[in-house]
Amino acid sequence: MEKTIKIRWKRSASGRFKNQRETIKGLGFKRLNQTLVLPDRPEIRGMVHRVVHLVDVVESSKGERE
Repeated sequence: MEKTIKIRWKRSASGRFKNQRETIKGLGFKRLNQTLVLPDRPEIRGMVHRVVHLVDVVESSKGERE
């Protein structure tokens, strides 16, 4: 089974740089306070790192926290 990471969008992207808004959209978020379960891959981790001030890593499949 592939490791997963649970991410919650906690702060609005309004007024942020365009690349940050596009990263939120690229992760698959549609609305604020939405939680997504995504594969724990370096590409996803990199995207989360770009918008770490807008999202919250809720949990990981192994109980690890970013």
